[in-house]
Amino acid sequence: MTDAAELRSLTQELLTAYPPATTDRTDFLKARFDAGLAWVHYPVGLGGLGAPRSLQAVVDAELEAAGAPDNDPRRIGIGLGMAAPTILRYGTDEQKQLLRPLWVGEEVWCQLFSEPGAGSDLAALGTRAVREGDGDWVVNGQKVWTSSAHLARWAILIARTDPDVPKHAGITYFLCDMTDPGVEVRPLRQITGEAEFNEVFLTDVRIPDSRRLGEVGDGWRVAQTTLNNERVAIGGMRLPREGGMIGPVSKTWRERPELRTHDLHQRLLGLWVEAEVTRLTGERLRQQLVAGQPGPEGAGMKLAFARLNQQISGLEVELRGEEGLLYDDWTMRRPELVDFTGRDAGYRYLRSKGNSIEGGTSEVLLNIVAERVLGLPSEPRTDKDVAWKDLAR
Repeated sequence: MTDAAELRSLTQELLTAYPPATTDRTDFLKARFDAGLAWVHYPVGLGGLGAPRSLQAVVDAELEAAGAPDNDPRRIGIGLGMAAPTILRYGTDEQKQLLRPLWVGEEVWCQLFSEPGAGSDLAALGTRAVREGDGDWVVNGQKVWTSSAHLARWAILIARTDPDVPKHAGITYFLCDMTDPGVEVRPLRQITGEAEFNEVFLTDVRIPDSRRLGEVGDGWRVAQTTLNNERVAIGGMRLPREGGMIGPVSKTWRERPELRTHDLHQRLLGLWVEAEVTRLTGERLRQQLVAGQPGPEGAGMKLAFARLNQQISGLEVELRGEEGLLYDDWTMRRPELVDFTGRDAGYRYLRSKGNSIEGGTSEVLLNIVAERVLGLPSEPRTDKDVAWKDLAR
């Protein structure tokens, strides 16, 4: 069993062989992956050493102290937080070879799940994948709210392969090459002025069966791994005290005493405490991940993340008064990442509105918490045993 001392030794060997100051960034990251220091809890040969997940912090601290480059996790968050754990759990040996360029950041990933016709009911998706004999799958349909699709080389995709069974049973999971013929990405401009999201149209896209992840018709179960990891990635990110949205408004409060009122003070105190409790709860959730796969607890974290971001950003705009109504730039852009703290209060206020939709709507996540965490009775449903093709649309 690899321990902390051995990991420190391995990390120092990496730093000696590839000094960060004189080594090309990508070359250093590749060497780190090959040394098993990317995800220490992953298997040997796939960026890890089969070590306890908790020991990743030992490696990260050593590398940070040495000024080593990271893999820009915000830019490749979908690959790291959603695609990688799903491929690791369900992928073939060939598919797992995609993990190295994914972690290094050579290839960006996106997520082709949501559809305009399915709304919050992801299992009602209508994108069709039809197999030609024992060969390729031919995919037709439309996806929406797809972050990073304009940058992505690969996508995780779920499509309907059997319309004659209930909706959850007829879905299959694929790895889609975004450079293949028939994949069209269109910008989807948001209230912020940016087109961080995209629409993706799939027209006769051919996907080899070798890029199917999991069994035919088992896509919903595979997708649960992706979704549980997504919610943890969004709601359970590691932050320092006063990290995230609470930081800018706290800074403004300290530096601008002329803006303070008693009412705003009370509200800020309450939100500061909630943000800190949520941060510590996220740390506990990450520690629980050491023992296994993420569960429905991530839904609760993502709920708290969305609610707090919207309340804090609203308070910040109110605190700033007329200044809070200003907006820095409405230029149409297609950014590589979301920068909540690098923009002004108006951007944070507008962008946080999407937090209760992306990664699962708050209404759906409330149902998950109620049923899977609290053990409450599920809501009555009439569509569970009805073939997808017979559902009202």
